[in-house]
Amino acid sequence: MQVVQITTEERNDLGKKATKALRASGKIPAVVYSKNGVAHFTTTHNDVKSMVYTPDLKVAELNVQGGVKKALIKSIDFHPVTDAIMHIDFIELIPNHPVKADIPVRFKGVSPGVKSGGKLMKALRTVKVKTTPEALVDELFVDISSLQLSEAVRVRDIETPEGLTIEVEPATPIAVVEVPRALKGKGAEGEEGAEEEEGAEEA
Repeated sequence: MQVVQITTEERNDLGKKATKALRASGKIPAVVYSKNGVAHFTTTHNDVKSMVYTPDLKVAELNVQGGVKKALIKSIDFHPVTDAIMHIDFIELIPNHPVKADIPVRFKGVSPGVKSGGKLMKALRTVKVKTTPEALVDELFVDISSLQLSEAVRVRDIETPEGLTIEVEPATPIAVVEVPRALKGKGAEGEEGAEEEEGAEEA
């Protein structure tokens, strides 16, 4: 699991005016939720960009309230027009305490359907899981080595490590091998040819 050290500054003034001033100075208001309550602090875009703009799951290392906390991003508020980061909520990773996380799903093997000309269309890139920090993994895998044209892999096909529960409906598709138009066209031509041959035989 990759750990990102994030620079923080303690924040005491939580008013709207102070928050606006912080954002104007390039700082991002943030909080971390833990068993001891909520700690307010600020950070910067450069400190969090490697955690925010990535498909990977990473752990933040925050120096707050006189100690170091390891945490996951719980939610992010973006500006509706500029997409600038407005606020970040973190949740502390506490030993043996359940936590929820969105874990990326990766593919293992090569699909025969893709080899035949199909295109692997991804429907789900992450799945929400419930686990403890000790059993937390940064990626999950699903085998597509037997996936044919028009077939799909689903959440129930994910290789699930011990101590981790996937909180997504098992029948939810993760990816499907889509049949390209060219192959569909060939199939239609083949059917038309067979019909013509049958007509000729009847005549």
